[in-house]
Amino acid sequence: MLEKGKEILSQQTFSLLLGTTLEAYEAGSAELSLEVRDDLKQNNGFAHGGVVSYLADNCITFAGASVLGRCVTSEYKVNYVRPAIGDRLIARSTVLYAGKRQATCECKVYAQTDGEEKLVAVSLGTINKIEDSH
Repeated sequence: MLEKGKEILSQQTFSLLLGTTLEAYEAGSAELSLEVRDDLKQNNGFAHGGVVSYLADNCITFAGASVLGRCVTSEYKVNYVRPAIGDRLIARSTVLYAGKRQATCECKVYAQTDGEEKLVAVSLGTINKIEDSH
């Protein structure tokens, strides 16, 4: 399943631009990470909220896709709990509930420095299954 997820990630040009890596992918959960580069930081020196938000969104969609198949984010919210100061961001998402066409997923995003992780954001989202158009 991880290899299929990596193949999907490789088709997301924005994810490639940011340098996102799929670390884990199994039924009901996903983990994404990216290195915090200077061009991903805001003026105070920590990872931009948009980068943190993207990572949460993509991670909850991967988790949802693990149980629904092809899907898109219907909605999500992010609570930032502290500045994202670190060398690397790690997002871990789990499916809280899944029906036939929709899943509710949560994600926690951590900033990592020297192996130590600190929670920087929490997200909750709704993921909807999309049908093939053929």
